[in-house]
Amino acid sequence: MKLLNFSILKLTLFLIIGILLGNYISGFLVESVLISIASLLVYGFGVYIAYRQLQQAFWVGIALMIAMISLGIVSLKLHEHYNFKNHYSKHHKLHKDSIYKIQFSIREILKSGNYRDKYVINLLKVDTNKVSGKLLLNITKDSLALHLEIDDVYMSKMHFSTIKAPLNPSQFNYKNYANKKHIYHQLFTTYKTLFKIDSVKHSPYGYAALIRKKINLSLEPYGFKTDEIAIINALLLGQRQDMSAEIHNNYVRAGAIHILAVSGLHVGILLMLLNYIFQPLEYFKYGKLIKTILIVSMLWFFAVLAGLSASVVRAATMFTVVAIAINLKRPTNVFNTLAISMFVLLLCKPSFLFDVGFQLSYLAVFAIVTIQPMLFSLYRPRFKLDLLIWNVLTVTFAAQLGVLPISLYYFHQFPGLFFLSNLVIIPFLGILLGFGIFIIIFALLNLLPQVIASFFGKIISAMNAFVDWISHHEDFLFQNISFNGFQLILSYLFIVSSICLIKSKAYKNIISFLIVVLLFQGYLFINSYQSSNNTFIIFHKSRHSILGILQNRQLKLYHNVSMITNEKLINNYKVDKNLEIITLDTIRNVYTFKNKTLLVVDSLGIYKIKSFKADFVLLHNSPRINLARLIDSISPELIISDGSNFKSYQERWAKTCSIKKTPFHQTSEKGAFIYKY
Repeated sequence: MKLLNFSILKLTLFLIIGILLGNYISGFLVESVLISIASLLVYGFGVYIAYRQLQQAFWVGIALMIAMISLGIVSLKLHEHYNFKNHYSKHHKLHKDSIYKIQFSIREILKSGNYRDKYVINLLKVDTNKVSGKLLLNITKDSLALHLEIDDVYMSKMHFSTIKAPLNPSQFNYKNYANKKHIYHQLFTTYKTLFKIDSVKHSPYGYAALIRKKINLSLEPYGFKTDEIAIINALLLGQRQDMSAEIHNNYVRAGAIHILAVSGLHVGILLMLLNYIFQPLEYFKYGKLIKTILIVSMLWFFAVLAGLSASVVRAATMFTVVAIAINLKRPTNVFNTLAISMFVLLLCKPSFLFDVGFQLSYLAVFAIVTIQPMLFSLYRPRFKLDLLIWNVLTVTFAAQLGVLPISLYYFHQFPGLFFLSNLVIIPFLGILLGFGIFIIIFALLNLLPQVIASFFGKIISAMNAFVDWISHHEDFLFQNISFNGFQLILSYLFIVSSICLIKSKAYKNIISFLIVVLLFQGYLFINSYQSSNNTFIIFHKSRHSILGILQNRQLKLYHNVSMITNEKLINNYKVDKNLEIITLDTIRNVYTFKNKTLLVVDSLGIYKIKSFKADFVLLHNSPRINLARLIDSISPELIISDGSNFKSYQERWAKTCSIKKTPFHQTSEKGAFIYKY
């Protein structure tokens, strides 16, 4: 009897729905706990009745569905750090200008910016209070200072700064990204102000960092180039902080960046290697059990060594289930294995759901499992070579199709030659991983022959050169593709309905497919004829002024920036709004839109308005004016200050506007000024 017909896939889906709901609901923790308990009690009662009466009630399934959704909300709320009893926000009402004595340990080393080194830290003390919580630490670069190491404990005096929301429309929201990782504030300091207290390694992250440091030191005598060491660290140790921007961008443009991100592909290859190495243990008593324990232990050691990122934790969890099933000689359903690993991970760390790498990884694997067999059946290779090529091609196409919509949504580009780069690199990835492990082990033992080290370095350099060659075929790299959330949902509905239709020509599958097609056509029709609202924008650009007027998907910019077409903020806005034409002009003194007028006061501070009233006043290039007199003579609704003004001037203007009770919009604080008409 199928009591509920609830597979682990469905339970995982409802858990995901709960996590997504919890992300948009503030509070609601106690209510969610009570709903979960009540729903589980109802479910248990329903199971009891079903077994006694041998019949199934529909409300039993609904109760389990509600329980899983509530469990998703509870899981997310319980893992939000600001709900923790000893979180630093519970002990202090943080003031912007207050200085606190802070004690912290280094948790993670991030990729450095142009001017600052970046770290994620764990708070230990604020003043005399023992606290917890993660923060972003920014330290001004100093070539003479040693970089901080994971688990090192430091003390300093600093003030807390909020992580600012994006100042311009369509800009990457780093604040939201950091919040998803439970980082709500940041610190700014210099190396000279830090006082070291302790450097003893005590966490898995610290021990892993120590091992990685030891590995890198052991490789130094063999003359590996900087880019070769960076690839070894990325490919085998999961660390990409030291990779140059050029190498990283080359792999992105070639559609091969997943090669450098330790994930299911790498862990799966490692599982095959370990399964082969420990095969002789099966001949001993309890050999299968010992073999399984060793393989699982090695997989998780590798996961810790690679930094326990979302993708590697997902892969280690999934292949742990696979390893156990293989060595117990039990058949494994790939969908159930994926669902179990996802369910466990999201229950333990629900914030993984919002990690882009996590999303890409699961979508790629699901696509390979469902789409690759259909593609592979289109052609039956006769020889081993074409079998290998066809297998790699179908896996690559399936994975790329699975991640295409979400890649367009996040990155707005598509590498046309992805199949060529993957066709060359993937077959040799197992060799690179196996050879790389051999290189590391023998380097640690000081037994690595120089000729082998040099040969391995040349292989990596050849791979980098090939990827560089692929990436420079810009005609096959499609960039700046506008793709929004609604298109993302419709694309995956289309992919799923197409797969269902190909597998079965059932009536419901045909209807579902036709409905999705109609939705897609309706969206494209409405989008092509729907004119966006006319918008006037004053962007924020430090030391410059950029004004824009958007009308019917055409943007006209008024600016004083020398290379405006290379500005990332303008390109992001263009892609997000799917703009067709951008025209350029110099900044005017007066702008009119609908029934509003904007007066621009520049560095000369000259303004004359007699025949009309200015509703808005833009101050730019730090004009030396008597703002109080301007307000008295013009009586504007709003004073605007963009990024071209001195900070001291803006502070003085803000005080004047406060006294005159006139609203003041400072783009460096409130973001771009946007007026729709």
